[in-house]
Amino acid sequence: MVSPIISDAIRTMPKAELHLHIEGTLEPELAYELAERNKVELPFAGLEDLRQRYHFTNLQSFLDLYYELMNVLRTADDFKDLVLAYLSKAHEQGVVRSEIFFDPQVHVENGIDIDTVLDGLLAGTLLGRERYGISCGLIPCIVRDMPVQSAEEIVDALAPRASELLGLGLDSAEVGYPPELFGDVFARAREIGLHLVAHAGEEGPAEYVSQAVHDLKVERVDHGIRSVEDAELLNTIQERGIALTCCPLSNLKLKVVNDLDELPLQRLIDSGVSITVNSDDPAYFGGYIADNYDALAELGFTLPQLAQLAENSLHAAFVDDDERDGMLKAFSLWAQTHKDLLV
Repeated sequence: MVSPIISDAIRTMPKAELHLHIEGTLEPELAYELAERNKVELPFAGLEDLRQRYHFTNLQSFLDLYYELMNVLRTADDFKDLVLAYLSKAHEQGVVRSEIFFDPQVHVENGIDIDTVLDGLLAGTLLGRERYGISCGLIPCIVRDMPVQSAEEIVDALAPRASELLGLGLDSAEVGYPPELFGDVFARAREIGLHLVAHAGEEGPAEYVSQAVHDLKVERVDHGIRSVEDAELLNTIQERGIALTCCPLSNLKLKVVNDLDELPLQRLIDSGVSITVNSDDPAYFGGYIADNYDALAELGFTLPQLAQLAENSLHAAFVDDDERDGMLKAFSLWAQTHKDLLV
């Protein structure tokens, strides 16, 4: 059990969330609210039945429910409200910067115009900054188990609004869909000025991380924990300053590991790799970002160690120098306030 003093320090510690799927913040209550608003019939007996479905055996079992519930998102207001609901929780847990993933191919396949999705998400981020002081960036993700042609088409559709986006990512079912399939897609995204990230090394092997680094030329790797299996890869990641956006509760919930102490986070840290802590799909995985920090504290990570992970996130965020300096000053003020706990 984490002491209240440490837990409170974790929640006030300025941090960036760099691995967050906005559709994964859809709590059961909001899912039913939006279903009623949009006259979408959900295939569950009720709210409690839906809650019981949040028990998964692997990544695919989660994705099945995840995509089912995405059907309730139909209008720009739905996407705006989803962002605001997340940011209200993120604000309570010390987030000062959030780089938000979303899955445009799935929404388009559900009959939603891409501009409706973007308009709603952007409206939510703007209102969120006014209300909570959290700066945001949007990272559309390629759904890797959909056809590559679909990925090419969605990047072309996003290109006219590239200036409103932060980057391009790669997510969904990993095994059998190696990053190398999407080399041309990511090259196109680089041409239109987007940062590049990719999920790799969650359920997939270290080779997938290597492909993300070498073939896609990503600037961050999402998850990436299987990197520990390849010493040469670890050296490359460390030398290039590529941060890993790790998600402890997600890995536990999806049975990537059977216990949190199986995660190789300390081995990654000892190898010189910069890791960050994130919540991934918090509505589904039992905790938002500070809850993930709490979980590491229960494993024995000290507050100084957790503070280093939070500081890593500020350095790994895709922001300009002025914004980064501002976040680091806020972090320094927090550290000064909590100096007795950081010895």
